[in-house]
Amino acid sequence: MAHWHHYIEHFGYIGLFFVLLFGIIGLPVPDEVLLTYVGYNVSLGRMSYVLSVLIALAGATCGITISYLAGATFGEPVLRRIGPKIGIKEKTVTRTYQSFKDIGGPILFLGYFIPGVRHVTAYIAGILNYSFKRFTVFAYTGALIWVVTFITIGRLFGLQGLKMMHYFAQHLWIIVPCMVLFSLGFWYIRHRKKEEQTP
Repeated sequence: MAHWHHYIEHFGYIGLFFVLLFGIIGLPVPDEVLLTYVGYNVSLGRMSYVLSVLIALAGATCGITISYLAGATFGEPVLRRIGPKIGIKEKTVTRTYQSFKDIGGPILFLGYFIPGVRHVTAYIAGILNYSFKRFTVFAYTGALIWVVTFITIGRLFGLQGLKMMHYFAQHLWIIVPCMVLFSLGFWYIRHRKKEEQTP
C-alpha cells in the first residue's frame, strides 16, 4: 500500500491513466489493487470519485483500443512472440483464442475481471477482424463496469476492500470458472433465441 500511496501522491490522475493504459496493453500491473487503492483515497477525500472513474476509464479504453489495433495490424505471430516477454503465456493465448471464436462479445466484457485474459482479448479481436463497432460496445462497457466496481469497493470498504482484492487473487481458480460458465450460458441463451426467431 505504501508503494501505491507514493505513486498516487506524486503522479495523481495522470499516473492512474498511464498505469491502466500500459497495464491493459500487457505490462504486469496489479490493476485491481491500484483501482481499489484509488477508491480508498476517494473515501479519505483525497481524490474525486467521478474524476477517478473517468480517468481510469480513459486509460483502460485507450489501452484496449491500442491492443485491438495492434492485433489487426501485426497479427497473431507478434502476439505469440511478444506475449511471453510481457507475462502473457502461450496457454492463455490459445485458450482465449478458441473461446473468442465462440463467444467473442462476452469474453471481451468479462475478460477485464480475469487477469491475463484481459491482456489478450483485444489483440485476438483485432487478429480475427472482429467488428470494431461491436468491439467498442463490449470492451468499453466492460471497462466501465470493471473500473466502477473496484474503485467503488475501495471507496466503500477502505482497507477491508484491499484485503478483498487479496482474497480475489487467491481464489481466481473458483471465480474464473464461474465467469466462464456465465459466458457460456449467455451465449447459449442468445443462440437459442436466434434459432427460435429463424423461420
